Amino acid sequence: MDVSLIVPVFNEDESLPELCAWIVRVVNANHLSYEIIFIDDGSTDNSWSVIEKLRSSDANVKAIKFQRNYGKSAALNEGFKAAHGDVVITMDADMQDSPDEIPELRRMIIEDNYDIVSGWKKVRHDPLSKTLPSKFFNWVTSKVSKIKLHDFNCGLKSYRLKVVKSIEVYGEMHRYIPLIAKWSGFKKIGEKVVVHNARKYGTSKFGTGRLITGGLDLASILFVGKYGKRPMHLFGTWGALFFLLGSALSIYLIIERLVHPDIGLSNRPPFYIALTTMIIGSQLFLAGFIAELISRNAPNKNSYLIEKKVGID
Repeated sequence: MDVSLIVPVFNEDESLPELCAWIVRVVNANHLSYEIIFIDDGSTDNSWSVIEKLRSSDANVKAIKFQRNYGKSAALNEGFKAAHGDVVITMDADMQDSPDEIPELRRMIIEDNYDIVSGWKKVRHDPLSKTLPSKFFNWVTSKVSKIKLHDFNCGLKSYRLKVVKSIEVYGEMHRYIPLIAKWSGFKKIGEKVVVHNARKYGTSKFGTGRLITGGLDLASILFVGKYGKRPMHLFGTWGALFFLLGSALSIYLIIERLVHPDIGLSNRPPFYIALTTMIIGSQLFLAGFIAELISRNAPNKNSYLIEKKVGID
């Protein structure tokens, strides 16, 4: 199969028929074999009914329905599991992503040999309240991750099949799929300027709270990527440094007390600083041991309650 289209859906019943027709028109014009996988992320409108109608008229339409809303990362993760195409392309269901980009996104994977091609909405039809924080977020992420992309959060991306089968997306980590893939050894990451259409249906599903959660998720993914399999290297190193610093200060205070008996020990602030530092060091060291045990024994897979599957093996 040439391409798998993964489309997370949350209350998008108005846009789905038009989006599906647009995708089919583009892939047929380019003679591509395809599958469209809709993941209904707990929609409360008629999205699932619309998907069932689309499925009845096109066997290449497949779908997964969650029992409740888990978020975009969960939807993408399940879509990645179900995909079979040589190239996997993700796009949002609100029609702000253009299916006309599909042929070139696929070509860059097949011919230019990229592992991932991320869309860049260079010209955006969004208010400043979204575009300015987004520019800052993307700049910070690019600097921290050392991945030269302008738009990490663009929903329009293409992947080599091996990439999506090698990564796991959870929480709100869909923003950082290029970074997750990089940690998994896929380092040829490209970018393509894509058309960003003005919103035609519905409203944005993301609020300003994502700025805070986005920063926390970035810190989390950097920690997991670097220390997920060896947390003792982080906690143990800092624990040892704190403990040694506290011990050195304690020894100094004891020697000073022996040399100058008139100087107190427990009534001086440095004594409590040394004691606190040693306690913090011990706790960090123990945290490292516990994290090691958890990382070696905890399962790596997340499970989501799926109500229905249509056309999924």
